[in-house]
Amino acid sequence: MSRVSPSKAICRACAVVAAAAAFTCHGALAADARDTIARVKASIVAVGTYERARTPGFEFRGTGFVAGNGNIIVTNAHVLPEIVDPARNESVAILVSVRGSAEPQVREAKALAIDSGADLALLRIDGAPLPALSIMDSDAVREGQEVLITGFPIGAVLGPFPVTHRGMISAITPIAIPQRRANELDAAVVHRLVRGTFPVFQLDATAYPGSSGSPVYDPATGAVLGVVNMVFIKGTRESALTQPSGITYAMPARHLQDLLSANASTKAAGK
Repeated sequence: MSRVSPSKAICRACAVVAAAAAFTCHGALAADARDTIARVKASIVAVGTYERARTPGFEFRGTGFVAGNGNIIVTNAHVLPEIVDPARNESVAILVSVRGSAEPQVREAKALAIDSGADLALLRIDGAPLPALSIMDSDAVREGQEVLITGFPIGAVLGPFPVTHRGMISAITPIAIPQRRANELDAAVVHRLVRGTFPVFQLDATAYPGSSGSPVYDPATGAVLGVVNMVFIKGTRESALTQPSGITYAMPARHLQDLLSANASTKAAGK
C-alpha cells in the first residue's frame, strides 16, 4: 500500500477546497447574472423610425438603452437616420416592451445630443420614465474582465425581444472613428481626430449589426461600462449573420458620461 506524504495530502486538500470555492463562486456569479439580465432587459429598447401609414410602421435601425432620469435613450450616432420625412409624418422612435402586453409600445424620440466622434447619441422621450441603467467608471475596466451584452442582434427578425450574449474585454486598443459626412466634422470632432486615436474596448463576444447601441455591462451589477458600436465583418454585411467574426468593438462609458454631463450642464445653463 503506497503512502502519501503529509505535504502532498495538504496540497490535494487545498486543491479540493479551491475547486469547491471556485464552483461555488461560479454558481453565485451565474445566479447574479440571471438576476442582472432580467433587470437590464427592462431598460433595452429598439431604435428606429415610425410612420403610421407604413407597413410595418416601425422600421428598426439599432439598439438603445435607458439612462439618466429614465427619459433619456442612449444609442449610436450611426443608428440615427440621416433624414426623416416630415411630409409623411415620419419620426425617430423607440419600441418598448410592455409588461403583460404582447404588443410593444412605440414612443416618439427626439435627438438631444450627438457626439459623432465617439459615435454616441442621446434621445429624449416624453411620458412616463423607464427603468434607467447606471453608468460605470470605464477607466477601471481591465482586459480579461467578463461582460454581458443585451440588444437586438438581428433587428426585427427575432421580434422585439432583447437577447443577451456573454463575452470579455479581450483588448483595450486605440482606434479612430471616421465621420460619415463632412458636416459632422465640428470643432470638437476635429480636435479629437487631430489628437489621434483613443482607446476602445475590443470584445471577445458575438454581436451583429443590429447590436449597435447595446450596453456592455457588468454581470454582477448591471452597470454599463461601454456601448457596442462596431462589429468586425470578415466579408460582406450579409456574412456577419451567417459567419460572425466574434470580434466586437465598444465605446468606453467614459465618453457617455461626458456626453450626459455636457447635456446636463447645457440644460442647467438654459441653453
